[in-house]
Amino acid sequence: MLGQRIVTALILIALLGGLLYFVPRDAMWAVFAVIVALAGWEWSGMLKLTGPKRVLYGVGIFVGCAVVQLLLPALLLPLLALSVLFWVIAVPFWLRSRSLLGSGFAGMALGALLLMAGWAAMSALHLKSSWLLLLVMALVWVADVCAYFAGRAFGRHKLAPTISPGKTWEGVGGAIAGVLAYGAILLYSPWGHYWTGGLPLALILLVALTGISVVGDLLESMIKRQAGVKDSSNLLPGHGGVLDRIDSLLSTLPVAALVVSYSA
Repeated sequence: MLGQRIVTALILIALLGGLLYFVPRDAMWAVFAVIVALAGWEWSGMLKLTGPKRVLYGVGIFVGCAVVQLLLPALLLPLLALSVLFWVIAVPFWLRSRSLLGSGFAGMALGALLLMAGWAAMSALHLKSSWLLLLVMALVWVADVCAYFAGRAFGRHKLAPTISPGKTWEGVGGAIAGVLAYGAILLYSPWGHYWTGGLPLALILLVALTGISVVGDLLESMIKRQAGVKDSSNLLPGHGGVLDRIDSLLSTLPVAALVVSYSA
């Protein structure tokens, strides 16, 4: 299983790199929209939508992204800000209460907000620099990998046993340590010019991004548990679905995109 996960991950990274290199910069928004549309199809499945309704929801996510991109670009920043407020303020209380998402309008609207905000963040970071987008994505991947191995090696204290029994506080500590090391390397690398806020602020931001990536992972785990599924789909061998791969990105990228937007 681990070998299959690694092979699939390498293929996905190579595919993303190829798309970023070959697809014109002003057309990449459509690629990102396809990604979140697939995740929307999976989200609607967890809402128990079936048949044409499930497909239409995914198509609707793509159309929503296209409308914002082509007709209402002024909505990009408000969309990001609303998403960040949701992740930072609402989700911690939601995780504590473990309230049911439900399959009605509220669940569909929430999915649209989170997925379209994730799309907006990918588009905004990519317009700034393809490297910047990849570096922020890599931060989430570093956190995920370090949390996995630290949890396997040292995990004793459960983080949220009723939501995701495999996650531990030791894993979170490993994620933070890994991300801080990753950030330190970046600050003194050729990509260090992307950050001009100084070392103390960088450390705070790195820890915050790691924490919110964990929150994103926990939220999807809770929704999957409520829906009675192990993975959001089986589109990606060894990984489950697209939503399983971008859950932490959906929470982390909007924060990073807002920081970049207001520091530019």
